[in-house]
Amino acid sequence: MSDKNEQVDMVQLSEEEQQKLMEKYDVESNQRKLGGILGWLVFIILIAFSLFHLYTGAFGAYTAYIQRTIHLGFALSLIFLLFPAKKGLKKSSVPWYDWILIILSITVSAYWPVFYETLVMKVGGIDNTQMIIGGIAILLVLEAARRAVGLPIVIIAALFLVYAYLGPHMPGMLAHRGLTLNQLINSMFFTTEGILGTPLQVSSTYIFLFLLFGAFLVQTGVGLYFNDLALAIAGRRVGGPAKVAIFSSALNGTISGSSVANTVTTGSYTIPMMKRLGYKSNFAGAVEAAASTGGQIMPPIMGAAAFLMIEFAGVPYWDIAKAAVIPALLYFTGIWVMTHLEAKRLGLVGLPKEELPNKMQVLKKLYLLLPIVAIVYFLFEGFSIERTALYGILAAIIVSMFSKETNMFLDKKGKFTLGKFLTALTDGARTALGVAAATACAGIIVGVVTRSGLGLKLGNSLVGMAESIAFNDMMLILLTLFFTMITSIIIGMGSPTTANYIITSTIALPAILALSDQLELAIPILAAHMFVFFFGIVADITPPVALAAFAATGISGGEPIRTGVNATKLAIAAFIIPYMFVFEPQLLMIDVTILGITWIIITAITGMIAIGAGLIGFWYRKLHWIERIIAFVAGILLMYPEGNTDLFGAVIFAIMLVIQFMDKKKNKNDAEKQVVNA
Repeated sequence: MSDKNEQVDMVQLSEEEQQKLMEKYDVESNQRKLGGILGWLVFIILIAFSLFHLYTGAFGAYTAYIQRTIHLGFALSLIFLLFPAKKGLKKSSVPWYDWILIILSITVSAYWPVFYETLVMKVGGIDNTQMIIGGIAILLVLEAARRAVGLPIVIIAALFLVYAYLGPHMPGMLAHRGLTLNQLINSMFFTTEGILGTPLQVSSTYIFLFLLFGAFLVQTGVGLYFNDLALAIAGRRVGGPAKVAIFSSALNGTISGSSVANTVTTGSYTIPMMKRLGYKSNFAGAVEAAASTGGQIMPPIMGAAAFLMIEFAGVPYWDIAKAAVIPALLYFTGIWVMTHLEAKRLGLVGLPKEELPNKMQVLKKLYLLLPIVAIVYFLFEGFSIERTALYGILAAIIVSMFSKETNMFLDKKGKFTLGKFLTALTDGARTALGVAAATACAGIIVGVVTRSGLGLKLGNSLVGMAESIAFNDMMLILLTLFFTMITSIIIGMGSPTTANYIITSTIALPAILALSDQLELAIPILAAHMFVFFFGIVADITPPVALAAFAATGISGGEPIRTGVNATKLAIAAFIIPYMFVFEPQLLMIDVTILGITWIIITAITGMIAIGAGLIGFWYRKLHWIERIIAFVAGILLMYPEGNTDLFGAVIFAIMLVIQFMDKKKNKNDAEKQVVNA
């Protein structure tokens, strides 16, 4: 790393600089800035989009086709209004060709509500008009996804469409009966097996309302409060800024649906603080990227993927949120431990008291967390997800009124205003655009997999690949999981959380299910879904396409690949835990007692301490390479929730701890003798 890069500006990034950075690495942030009549038009449509979902959330959704096509129509129209065809184009106006796309979007989306009775009564195929409408709809969805989500998901969806059409001409096991153009368009837009399938259904109900909830939390000042709370709790500790980044990103992850956005917003002040304290650029950026990516596995929202998992895994929401608790805890514990040990190795201290917020003032605002508590309570009590989200929004509005600073209906002078309320409605709708495009496009993938049986074929091919190498059942299981991990990481690169999960659960997940059936293993369906979800998420920090790590380098001035490698090392828990909960589902709180959960948490956290020491190369002193390997092995044994491995790991851990203390005491005595002799 050059001195020039090390001497980057350590001042917090302005909002404009943050926006530019997000536009570079986060496709969803690359939007036009329209003023005048166009600005008002966008504003009105965004408000209408949010009000539509508030209405259907409160009084019940329309029938499936109408609810989903109206949702899709809003999303497509707004995407072509707000997202330019490519970067670098003028952002202050809408070109003529986008107006054509907007008109087409309204036309195809209105087709279902207008001709609903005719369409539901139809028997057999579709006519020529419907062929044209359906074909245009597919092309619009692909283009909208390219603009708002990125090219990877569009390429996959396009390849799947070609595969569906050319099925009889595919080689070997990939061959299938194939679909005619009429059948393909029919299944993609005139059934609930394609664009209007389960992913879009979840987007048009659960996800939109929770994204709106997140937008209301931001307007109450919860995002800024998370930062103050993190500073108050962790700022004075060893390596304080790094721990602030971890704590703040974990909290912000509950309301953020993007690893990149979380990295930029939180990292704009944590990364400069880390560098000022003494952390190297690549490490500082890696801490923020790893922590921000971990926000996507933080319950209760989990980057909105939890709501998709309800439908895909057929598991109640509460079970999903509960299952994510221990893995998320271990993930952030691992990053916390390694940043602590790195700070000890470098001799770094915490932030000075005068740079931290007053603890009492911060604690007085704990009420700002009540909306999140309310969400958890209502879900636990069995309220519907839509109703829970609505109550959460209402709680955020009420809580904002506890103080003049946070009141959503008062300006700085104390006068009544609807500014923040309307901003929350528009921001929530903007955030939903990428999700709607991603879920509509992912519906194409899911539809083709369903009609062609490709998922089972891909799953069997991964298992077959593992069988050709494995020499026993345990090796077969490990290799299949490894190949599934690699597949999930590759297809998860460059995709937002929701699209990421849909693709990995459609393409990579069948391998685990095929293995479970072949060997008659009792792998819970939730464990299989969480496995691919975890590895799809860590693609954001895994080189060569580590978008969150690359965004962090825009602030730190570090090297993208080295920052990504450091982030991967810090997030090592995410590469270990999924294997653990496939073998031992207790980590997901499946069939365990309170005593069992307590023991699992204690041994797993102890294991993360040992793994962290092994990777950093420091504990109470610098570790020899052999000690690092031993510490890592002890950590793995402790993390695996089984009696014998826990015992062996604990013995090794205790021995290493005693040796560390003895060496520390000896070094202290030697130092005292040198002082006396001097």
